[in-house]
Amino acid sequence: MRSGLKLALVTLPLALVGVGILAFIIARTPPPERNELAERATAVRVIVAQSQAVAPVLTGFGVVNPARTFEAIAEVGGTAEYVNPSLDQGAIIPAGDVLLRLSPADFNLAIAQARANIRASQARLEELTVSEENLKAALALENDTLALKTTELDRAESLLAAGTASPAARDAARAVYLAQRQKTLAIESSLALLPTQRAAQVEQIAVHQASLEAAKLNLARTELILPFAARVASVSVEVGQFVRVGQVIAQFDGIEAAEVQAQVSVAALLELLQATQPGAEALATDPSAMTETIRALGLSANVQLRLGSNVLEWPATVERISDTIDQKTGTIGVIVTVETAYSSARPGIRPPLTKGMFVAVTLSAPPVMGFLVPRSALRDGKLMLADADDRLQFVPISPALLQGEFALIDAGLEQGARVVVSAPSPAMAGMLLDVTEDTTLTARLQDAGQVE
Repeated sequence: MRSGLKLALVTLPLALVGVGILAFIIARTPPPERNELAERATAVRVIVAQSQAVAPVLTGFGVVNPARTFEAIAEVGGTAEYVNPSLDQGAIIPAGDVLLRLSPADFNLAIAQARANIRASQARLEELTVSEENLKAALALENDTLALKTTELDRAESLLAAGTASPAARDAARAVYLAQRQKTLAIESSLALLPTQRAAQVEQIAVHQASLEAAKLNLARTELILPFAARVASVSVEVGQFVRVGQVIAQFDGIEAAEVQAQVSVAALLELLQATQPGAEALATDPSAMTETIRALGLSANVQLRLGSNVLEWPATVERISDTIDQKTGTIGVIVTVETAYSSARPGIRPPLTKGMFVAVTLSAPPVMGFLVPRSALRDGKLMLADADDRLQFVPISPALLQGEFALIDAGLEQGARVVVSAPSPAMAGMLLDVTEDTTLTARLQDAGQVE
């Protein structure tokens, strides 16, 4: 009873008072303000597209080799009598210096023998001349004798016909005539052989003369002379050593010019050609065709050597394309020549461009007009632009050339267009943008495309 009375007299009145107070507060409190939904702009960075002259470049890497090499090969055999004291590996020898001299004794003997043979043949030729004169004089005498014997034979024939001489006398006269006739024919035969003997002797003199010239040539070959200034790469001869015919006594690397075969991507090379030559997309990957095309374009080259924090540069000339394409890497060699490999060297400051150095080669094509944008701004073949209402647009773009961290655009982009270079997330066409121009990136793009 007391619990029910307590509930009815205390608890229930208190609850009713609380409900009343709450209702009073709710009735007196104003309703909450409603916030209208508004579109939020996404902050992005942009650059303003500016058409400029851009020099397409392509970088490859390769090893330096001398443009000219020389193998000093012995053309004759003999004992090394003299070896150039500067003939040591790494030494630089000027053009025209004698590298090696073989003993000339054997070759001098060959020359003396050839000259003696010539003199003997000339003496034999003179002997034939004297013999011809003697044979002609003898023939004249024998012809006179033959005339007398002919007269005696005629007289014997007449006497035999008249019956005053015997046949034996006529036969004896005839035998004497025939013997004289044989002598005359023998001399005539000897005279007839003289022109042939003389011609044979003249040819023999020519043979000996050729032997003399060969001996003189071999004597000259006992000296090996360096045809151009070069650095010694290897040596394999010493004084007193017997040198065989065909032996390589030393190898040299020319110092006038150096070559670098820079390996570049075939696809990147074709892109460079396409960016500078209309219709290059149909260009075959045949190295000879590429060589002709590159020569027609007038590509320039620059060789760079990195030594710590220093980068040394040499101007180079594009010569040709290597004859094969590396199937594993898909690269092809572009061969460039540096004419100042040694002439521009300064001791302690600038080393010469020597064999074995690993260098970078930058190929530069004639400049073309276009727009440079960051390569990262291209997404799935599209470029993001901010339109006049600061809204996002996607424009399909096919870059003419991808050059390092930049892309060259030659079509599909207008002067003054605002290119979005930061990545809004999510990126939806038509979304509102809060645009800020990236002046630092704009300056980098202008410097990257600057034509020197």
